[in-house]
Amino acid sequence: MNQKILIKNTTIVNEGKSFVGDVLIADGLIKQIGSMAVEPDFHVVDGTNKHLIPGIIDGQVHFRDPGLTHKGDLYTESKAAIAGGVTSFIDMPNTVPNILNVKSLEEKNEIASKKSLANYGFFLGVNGDNIDEVIATDTSQLLGVSDDGLYFTKKGNLLADNPETMEKLFANCKSIIAIHSEKEVIVEQNENTFREKYGEDVPVKFHPIIRSTEGCYEATKRAIELAKKHNARLHILHLTTEAETHLFQNDIPLEEKRITTEVSVHHLWFSDHDYDRLGVLIKWNPAIKTEKDKHGLMAALLDDRIDIITTDHAPHTLEEKQKTYFQSMSGAPMVQHSLNCMLEFYKQGQISLEKIVEKMCHNPAKMYRMEGRGFIREGYYADLVLVDLNSDWTVHKDNLLYKCGWSPLEGTTFQTAITHTFVNGHLVFDHGSFNENKRGLQIKVLQSYS
Repeated sequence: MNQKILIKNTTIVNEGKSFVGDVLIADGLIKQIGSMAVEPDFHVVDGTNKHLIPGIIDGQVHFRDPGLTHKGDLYTESKAAIAGGVTSFIDMPNTVPNILNVKSLEEKNEIASKKSLANYGFFLGVNGDNIDEVIATDTSQLLGVSDDGLYFTKKGNLLADNPETMEKLFANCKSIIAIHSEKEVIVEQNENTFREKYGEDVPVKFHPIIRSTEGCYEATKRAIELAKKHNARLHILHLTTEAETHLFQNDIPLEEKRITTEVSVHHLWFSDHDYDRLGVLIKWNPAIKTEKDKHGLMAALLDDRIDIITTDHAPHTLEEKQKTYFQSMSGAPMVQHSLNCMLEFYKQGQISLEKIVEKMCHNPAKMYRMEGRGFIREGYYADLVLVDLNSDWTVHKDNLLYKCGWSPLEGTTFQTAITHTFVNGHLVFDHGSFNENKRGLQIKVLQSYS
């Protein structure tokens, strides 16, 4: 039997409230919440002057395993996630091979069961080539299907550019359909314009003009129209523009929404002003855009048009990043610092702790129908994070845990620190030290969608 752990005298942030109390962990679960006396067999963790939140659930990461493990893998990136308070993640299908069938999905789960320190789930990839196979699958038991990242494999893999394929999927798929929403034809036209002027070495500051607001908005608008036609369960990944936020609802509860969206932390943190300083290190697809877009995304997050926060964690080696514009890989590592970034916004008075927990813990669990996760509730898995809201530290290379060994946040000083991370009741991370003798669990899915 596992040792009982008692987290004493901490400020619990959960379900819209903050209150001081104790949490008892036993057999991997939250046993009791309240005020408890210490018993001889308890391992006590002092939560005085700290805040206890549910473990962060990151609904979009690229951990590169299998096939691209020179950049990151399910062990290294889950370890970085744990240090950042992320206890569960959903990984995207653009590995080698692409995860395009149930067999490869099962193989990936098997790899994760041996390597991942955090709880894990995976999207099944979908494109024009495997659409019939996906439709024939029992999609109701999947976390979701996605085309994200598959455009790196070959042109034309984005559903947003294939309305017939998208409509076929929307009419038949019973899970969340999570799409990368940009119109490739608009992007390609812009690429050709800038290539004619600059050749291969386009200044990266033009990235948000090449991957433009128009390209995002038109794709998202069309996808939403088709989803509504078929009452499909559509999720727009990594929203980047203020214009798109007005396409989403906030007048019904999340549980009733058929169309949802997310913002990735870097689109709240950076803007086009940062390209001069950081260049290709902050080249993402979709692109980081203007200050107006950044503020519009935060406003939509606060008023519930945007439902969850993700990282789109996408490690590449520095060699892969530091190339000319068209050759530089898009994406960057963020999972170790996403909670710190959001807590920095809290310190600045932009967002409450309760809203951060709602968007990073509660809502991903609700949206993806995760069994027993995302909340501090008795009987739920003890995925928990203790945070010190008054502890300054600076990001630099020797405290990065990413396999790629770099971060666009290097040199950033945060005012908050993650001190403890529990996964299924196991204290994996404690003030910088890891206990790696247990692995995370596969995320289980609740009842099917109606």
